[in-house]
Amino acid sequence: QVQFVESGGGLVQAGDSLRLSCVGSVRTFSDYAMGWFRQAPGKEREFVAGIKYNGDNTYYSESLKGRFTISRDNAKNTVYLQMNSLKPEDTAVYSCAADTYYPLTISPDYWGKGTLVIVSS
Repeated sequence: QVQFVESGGGLVQAGDSLRLSCVGSVRTFSDYAMGWFRQAPGKEREFVAGIKYNGDNTYYSESLKGRFTISRDNAKNTVYLQMNSLKPEDTAVYSCAADTYYPLTISPDYWGKGTLVIVSS
């Protein structure tokens, strides 16, 4: 059964850093472009970052570029999201997504259940 499981969320203070991980239980992880999305309380889900199959290309939400970095390790079936200089408005459930297309479509093939990040002021 294909699944993607996120980890690394938690409660941090404004200005802190956090690294999220998403591990995929798939036969060939590099078959998928990977992305991170987030959904804040009472808001719609928004795109955060995406990375190509072998990690040789990335793209970001313009509002987050410079603070967040997406990377992947195909040998470990894992995609990461490094988040720096966190702000209270970054509080959200962060979910990874896997898509056979790059850039990711609006309906990726698979979603993780998400990990909660809370940034206190």
